[in-house]
Amino acid sequence: MSSVRQQIGLDVGALKARDTEDVIVGKEIIRHRLSSRVIHWLVADFFFLCAATGLPVFSPVFGWLGNLFGGLAVCRVIHPFAGLAFFASAAAMFLHWKREMQMTAQERGWVGPKLLEYLRDKANHDQIGKYNGGQKVFFYTAALAALGFLVSGVVLWFPLTFAGFLRQLAILVHNVTFIAFFVSIVFHIYLGTTAEPGTFNAMTRGTVSKAWARIHHPKWYRELMGTDK
Repeated sequence: MSSVRQQIGLDVGALKARDTEDVIVGKEIIRHRLSSRVIHWLVADFFFLCAATGLPVFSPVFGWLGNLFGGLAVCRVIHPFAGLAFFASAAAMFLHWKREMQMTAQERGWVGPKLLEYLRDKANHDQIGKYNGGQKVFFYTAALAALGFLVSGVVLWFPLTFAGFLRQLAILVHNVTFIAFFVSIVFHIYLGTTAEPGTFNAMTRGTVSKAWARIHHPKWYRELMGTDK
C-alpha cells in the first residue's frame, strides 16, 4: 500500500511540474515547471547543434562531424540558422529567469576568486537560496556568450558587408567565446550530474528531493517549509 501511495505521489508531482514550481509534493519539491525545462533544453540542444556544425568549418580535424550532416557545405548552411535559434532560445531563457537570477550583494563577492569557495563548499552555504551565486554567474555568462555569438556570427555570415579588420575581430570573438563557453558548459554538466547527484532530475522530471534541497539550497528549503524567519 505504501508503494502505491508513493507512486501516486510521484504521478501528482510530475503532473504539477507541468505548470507550477516551488511546491512540495510528498517527499519531493517541484523545482522547475515544464516551460522552464523546455527552454533550458532548447538552449542546450541548439548550442550543441551549433558546435557540431561549426567545428568542421573551424578545423579539418572535426571533418568527421561534418560528414554526419552531409558535408561541409551543408554545415555552412545549417550553422548560422542554428545560431539564430540558439540566440532566440537564450534570449527566452534570459527573460524567463531574469528576476530570479538577480545577484545579492553577498553573491557579487563570489565573482572572481571567491567563486571557487562555492566549488569547495566553503561559501556561506546556509544562505543559498533557490539559485546560488555560481549558477547566477553561469546564467549571465550564457547571456553574454549568446550576444557574442550573434554579433560576431552576423559579421561572419555576411563577410563582404563588413571591413576586413571587423571580419578578423569577429573570427577572434567567435572562437574565444566558443572556447570559454564550452569550458563553462563542461563544468555546468559536471556540477549538475556527478558533483551533485539528484540535480539532473530537476531538469528532467522537474523535481528534487527534500533532502537535496536542504543540503544544496538550505535557504530555499527553509522558505518552502515556512521556517525561514
